[in-house]
Amino acid sequence: MTSDAHTEGLPVAMELQQPFIDWAFTQSAFALAVHDRNLVVLRVNERLCQMFQTTEDRLRGRRIAETYPTPQFHTLERYMRQVLETGEPVQRETYRRVPGETRERAWSVSISPLKDEAGSTQGILIGVLDVTEQYRTRQRLSLVNEASTAIGTTLNITRTAQELVDVAVPQLADLAIVDLLDSVFQGDEPLPGPLPATVALRRTAHQSVNEGVPETVIKIGDIDHYPDTAPSARALATGETVTTGFHDPSFLPSISHNPDRADSVRKHGLHSVITVPIRARGLTLGVAAFLRGRRPDPFEADDVLIAEELTARAAVCLDNARRYTREHTTALALQRSLLPRRIPETSAVQVAGRYLPASSHAGVGGDWFDVIRLSGARVALVVGDVVGHGLQASATMGRLRTAVRTLADIDLAPDELLTHLDDLVGRLAPESDTAEGAHDVGATCLYVVYDPASRRCSMARAGHCPPALIGPGGGVEFVDLPAGPPLGLGGLPFESADVELPEGSTLVLYTDGLVESRGFDIDAGLERLRHALSAPSLSPTASLDDVCDHVLGTVLPARPMDDAALLVARTRSLSPGHVATWDLPADPAIVADARREVGERLAAWGLDELGFVTELVVSELVTNAIRHAGGPIRLRLIRDRTLICEVADGSQTAPHMRRARVFDEGGRGLLLVAQLTQSWGSRQTPEGKTIWAEQALP
Repeated sequence: MTSDAHTEGLPVAMELQQPFIDWAFTQSAFALAVHDRNLVVLRVNERLCQMFQTTEDRLRGRRIAETYPTPQFHTLERYMRQVLETGEPVQRETYRRVPGETRERAWSVSISPLKDEAGSTQGILIGVLDVTEQYRTRQRLSLVNEASTAIGTTLNITRTAQELVDVAVPQLADLAIVDLLDSVFQGDEPLPGPLPATVALRRTAHQSVNEGVPETVIKIGDIDHYPDTAPSARALATGETVTTGFHDPSFLPSISHNPDRADSVRKHGLHSVITVPIRARGLTLGVAAFLRGRRPDPFEADDVLIAEELTARAAVCLDNARRYTREHTTALALQRSLLPRRIPETSAVQVAGRYLPASSHAGVGGDWFDVIRLSGARVALVVGDVVGHGLQASATMGRLRTAVRTLADIDLAPDELLTHLDDLVGRLAPESDTAEGAHDVGATCLYVVYDPASRRCSMARAGHCPPALIGPGGGVEFVDLPAGPPLGLGGLPFESADVELPEGSTLVLYTDGLVESRGFDIDAGLERLRHALSAPSLSPTASLDDVCDHVLGTVLPARPMDDAALLVARTRSLSPGHVATWDLPADPAIVADARREVGERLAAWGLDELGFVTELVVSELVTNAIRHAGGPIRLRLIRDRTLICEVADGSQTAPHMRRARVFDEGGRGLLLVAQLTQSWGSRQTPEGKTIWAEQALP
């Protein structure tokens, strides 16, 4: 159809406008095509011919799907028929390679009906516009937005690195790799200054469009060494992004130090590489590499910017994870250093203990346990829990454990000890004030004293869980013990309870991390603990280590949110043959009889060589009790790991050792006792006090 045929019979004004209409059609930025009702091409403009690298004569008079019989053009004709039927335009966006193009592009396709004066659709106008840049911009913005939420969901270094490569593939790259300096995994800061000529990096994460990541020759967790010519080493040394690939003659030689890697690059056609140093807060942590192989187009400048943006976001998260790892490791080391390195052996109890830190997300807490030897062959069992997690909780735990040991050395009763500990916690809070505000210090504690001579157990608790008691027959119950307020509230009393335990009983002390969780309340946790301790596999003579392992494996969730301490103690009693007791009147004449009785008992025990010192100690302590305290007086000898001599009286007055002057007639008794024995001391009792002295056995 000629131009004259188009313009014949038109008004003069329309004839004057016709050149402009033709120019608009032929010079439009849109690729335009006019089709009739049979979808036959009537006219196309030059832009469309250039796009398809063809001529108008080849396209005109035929359907587009006849010229290009591919699925995409059959789909286009389906939309064209839809427009013919409905008379409504259709707008589509597609991303593909069209005939005449060497790479995929984004296209905006508009299919509009051409209607006559009566409104009947007589043809179709197709307009196609290249929107690749806009499309890629949207994709990049979407990728950056996805990265802001997908990277850094945990404080785990490996997981964060994996999140980076998962985001990058396949939107940006066909293969993504994160290699980090080994020091990062210990939480250490990389050493400042220039890196060595050959850099060692640990493979932390990788991802590929191909299942199984076949392109990589380094496994996760393995260390590889990169010479200074390798892209990774260059990026680390300069702190700048390195872009290379097959277009760079130095690319293959730079990776030839690892023949397997060079072979893999050739095999999978990895033609374009961006290597970005992972830097945060002035520290270089490693490198991220982005590679293309399946996608034919190389990386462009905008791709480099996106790679740097993704890496920068991940770098901050990785550094946060590194810092957390350092704090977690430090807190855990501090925690373990403050826990007893070796549980002391005693004649009173057989003990096993466990400390299990919380999951990495929660961090190390302030739970602890301790076993403390006391005078008179007794033993103190302690568990405690400091509120919070991290270094502050671990440091506070260490101070409280030291305080408990100090107070235990002066043989305070459990309720008195908790009262003094409560005062200490109250004084710790003001010392913890910071610029950001006060740090509240709170803690709970359970303190138990067991005497193997009487099998009496005295205990008190401050806001702590009650101990469980396993009888010799295997029955489990929780001791009915007054709760007491948590430590640090101040001004509220603590109550102790005394229980006589059958020989072979087992006490189970624990922190709330064992029985309390988000998944169940403490009552359910206590019932789970009771059930675990009642297991048929745990006989009354079962190994205490087996008891600990069974309880932790049964009661604790897979990923505990709080740390837990567990202390299991099986009680023993001293046989009557190891204890001798005499009730003495408050009469000075009885001292000689007491010395004689003691000497005979030592001879029966085969400890004659301790007779002189022991008789002297008995003489001094009994004489002091008669002279300064009065009755009732009780003398007791205990043959344990040491020989223990105890004198109890009815006075609450504590003895004091002093150095007598030259002409003083008295004041040398306790000094002699202290010089001749291994240790000595006194403790308050409900009836008065007890003075004791220990000697090492031959």
